[in-house]
Amino acid sequence: MYKRILLAYDGSESGRRALLECGDVANMTKARIKLLSVTPTMPPVYVGEGFIPADMIDNEKERYRQVLEEGIAYLRERGFEVEGEVTFGEAVDEINRAAMDWEADLIIMGHRRSGSWAERWWRGSVSRSLVEVAHCSVLVAIVDGK
Repeated sequence: MYKRILLAYDGSESGRRALLECGDVANMTKARIKLLSVTPTMPPVYVGEGFIPADMIDNEKERYRQVLEEGIAYLRERGFEVEGEVTFGEAVDEINRAAMDWEADLIIMGHRRSGSWAERWWRGSVSRSLVEVAHCSVLVAIVDGK
């Protein structure tokens, strides 16, 4: 069964839902848990201009590190042994890389359903893309976005 669970955690409502489900699965399977927080690449406005201010990157990395620490603390309070990692880049690539490097059996992540077709089209789906490239099973904890 599952011995190593990688939880892609961003602190959102769907991420917190995934955190709860990760605890449930890890409790049933006695799996080890690793939380991964991916600092996303910067908005296109900066990339289009050819630069990303260093302080903006540092601020985002710190914010995601704090999110990660909150998730780790939550699981540790419930008796789980947890490790964590903060990375920077495209979420799908970083989640997949971390899962392969850590030899995860299961990836858990949250997903908020889009309220409209336009939002689905514009936003895309990290979870849908991850399912296509992941080397292991993916559990998606869903929260309605309506």
